[in-house]
This record gives sequence, C-alpha cells and structure tokens, in this order.
Amino acid sequence: MNNKIIFVSLLMVSLIISGCSSKDDECTKMMAIPHYYVVNNQFQSYDVMEEVPCDFPEPGEIGTPPELKNFSYEVIFFTYIPDTGNNTSQLKFQIKQNNPNAYAAEGLPFLTIKSEEIEFTRTYGNEASIPCGVIPAKASCTLTFDKEYPIDPDLGVPGIMELVSVKYYVAN
Repeated sequence: MNNKIIFVSLLMVSLIISGCSSKDDECTKMMAIPHYYVVNNQFQSYDVMEEVPCDFPEPGEIGTPPELKNFSYEVIFFTYIPDTGNNTSQLKFQIKQNNPNAYAAEGLPFLTIKSEEIEFTRTYGNEASIPCGVIPAKASCTLTFDKEYPIDPDLGVPGIMELVSVKYYVAN
C-alpha cells in the first residue's frame, strides 16, 4: 500500500513539474489587447482580453494600429502653394497606395510632412476626395487631396511643405 502511495505521489509531482515549463515560448498571460476599427475616417478602439505569450509587449508599448505589411506608395504629385493670392495656402496631392497582399486592407493612410523645421504626421482621409479607407487585395488606391487653408496672419505663411513618408495602418 505504501508503494502505491509513493508511486501516485511521484506521478503527481512529475506531472506538475512537466506541466510547468520554464521556457519563455510556452509561458502565457492574459492581457487586454486593443482592437481597431475605422469610423468616419478615424480609428476607434476597444479592448479584448486575450491569452498572449509572456514576452508580448504591454498595451502602452503597442500604441498604434498595425502597419499594412508589404505596403508601398508612389507620389503622383505633392504640391504646396504657400500663398494662392486669395489669402490662402493650398495643399494638393495624389499618392498611389499599393496593397500587394492577398487580402483587402481596411484602414487609414498617414502622411508625415516636414514644414520648415517641424515634422508632423496625420491622416487626410476625412478631407480627401478619395480617402482610401479600403485598398482591395492585390490592388491600389490613389489618395486624392486638394484643399485651401486661410493664412493665419499671426503665424505667417510656411515657406515649404514636403512629404517625408506614407504609412498605411490597418484595423484588425
């Protein structure tokens, strides 16, 4: 009888030890993961509790929606007119965005623009005539924008605006 108890005890200890691996790739934890969707050309998010690897980055480290993989773009034109003569400046561009993937991408394009010494990133989707909220699989969409802005006499007219980069962030 004692041998049976010892055997069962040893079996339980070995199961417990083998069930708790010290390998990082087998370690998991529960975490609130942000999921993104697009409403009126803006990202909205909600959290879903998911089991993730222990080395998965904390949500504060994630920060933005994921970028579209294999994304590329071609600048057809990017024009900034500092003073149109009507007390306005004008920004207009067409940028062909390419999705070579086998799936459609729903999301938003973000442009990084340099104006003199300031660099800023934003989406123009809510003001674009063609916002490219969806790029079909193995296809392209041409982001088209043309808008005049009143010149602020307190700020003056920026001398230049040049496109630095374009990234396409996707809802998941």
